Amino acid sequence: MRLRALSLLICTLLLGSPSLAGDFSCGVCGFVDCCPQQNRSAVVAGPGEGGMQGMQHGAAMRMNGMEMGHPSSLLEEIVQHSTAGTSVEPVSTPHAMLMTQKDGWMLMFHGDGFLNAQQQTGARGADKVFGTSWFMPMAQRSLGPGTFTARVMLSLDPATITNRRYPELFQLGETAYGNPIVDGQHPHNLFMEMALLYDLKLGEDGLLSFYAAPVGDPAIGPEAFPHRASASEDTLAPLGHHLEDSTHISDDVLTVGLAYKIARVEASAFHGREPGENRWIIDAGALDSWSARVTVNPAANWSGQYSIARLKGPEQLFPNEDTLRMTASIRYNRPFARGNWTTLLLWGRNRDIPSEQIYNGYLAESTVRFAKNNYAWTRIENVDRSNELLLGENPLPPGFDERFLARVQAYSFGYDREFNFIPHVSSALGGQYTLYTKPAFLDPIYGSNTMGVLLFLRLRAVPSQQ
Repeated sequence: MRLRALSLLICTLLLGSPSLAGDFSCGVCGFVDCCPQQNRSAVVAGPGEGGMQGMQHGAAMRMNGMEMGHPSSLLEEIVQHSTAGTSVEPVSTPHAMLMTQKDGWMLMFHGDGFLNAQQQTGARGADKVFGTSWFMPMAQRSLGPGTFTARVMLSLDPATITNRRYPELFQLGETAYGNPIVDGQHPHNLFMEMALLYDLKLGEDGLLSFYAAPVGDPAIGPEAFPHRASASEDTLAPLGHHLEDSTHISDDVLTVGLAYKIARVEASAFHGREPGENRWIIDAGALDSWSARVTVNPAANWSGQYSIARLKGPEQLFPNEDTLRMTASIRYNRPFARGNWTTLLLWGRNRDIPSEQIYNGYLAESTVRFAKNNYAWTRIENVDRSNELLLGENPLPPGFDERFLARVQAYSFGYDREFNFIPHVSSALGGQYTLYTKPAFLDPIYGSNTMGVLLFLRLRAVPSQQ
């Protein structure tokens, strides 16, 4: 049934090979960054058109009273579903996407791919060339009194990350070949999301939303790191990933949300175990976990959320240990001429049950696009680590008891520049430097000077280049 739903969606998106256009651009000059926010609208090219044709300012596809151009409110941001799961961003946040209309459907496509070369220092450091990617086709139309959306998110990580991991100092979480992953990050699944969504307008200021996904993202945390604008150029997972947003690939997710003006409340039921090591398949399980999230978008440039979740046995190595997770975040986005600046502050906290061990993670990340083709960013983290760090990637000893060990810090800084010479593809070359600090008692294991350098080629689906 799941594969049949995926096949139907892909056929819908590919049937007739519609031409692709996109993004929210000025209907007069065609540039994304030149005009005030209120003057931006969807640019759509239909089948057989010779090129991009801008719609008049303020004109966009309407679905049940909702504008499908650049959103101007929280309700419109929700209905457009430009992010993963049911999370939302500040409504001023730009989204790189291809977009067209076909037989009453609005068809959209997002996608990123990175070819990375990672080098790290110290006894635990490693070097590796690997690829990370995600691709999200989406179809949307009016259906009855509401708006129906079908979406798939895919990743080639299982093929482009060998040995089930890539190196990342001080990272913990999940397994490879039955052993805990230490100083490394697991790949994402081929099927990151397969979801059906339905949004029903309630008067002028209300919205009732439903989300069902054999694999998807429950209502917990902000948008996951691969998809959020503040991390758009940083392909590495945050060290706090398993404290903040690791549930973004969960099985059998059901979510209901109710929004009114600037606020939204959501609740989810889902299977709490993290995906297994076979990243090519869709797992399944009982609805044994839950989450709840409150989101507030008080202004076009701001968004905040608080969420709580009870995860049933999320870790493969500790199946009898549940996790109570809480997260809180604030996001700020600022468009400006020929650029954009977006920032996230995020706190995540796990309390393991019944051990009552508590782990906190704090993250600040910010990305600025300037002079149109340049990006600079930083990510700063302060996270708690367990005694799994001492084991390395060896089998857990009998009777191993996971406990808090230390708090480590990571400071990342990066830059890339776009070279747009392929239609509908933004190409960028860039690099990132990360410095780690840690307690002195870890020096015999890691060395006194721990750092990493990442060089990459990035490809991204975008509207026609200007």
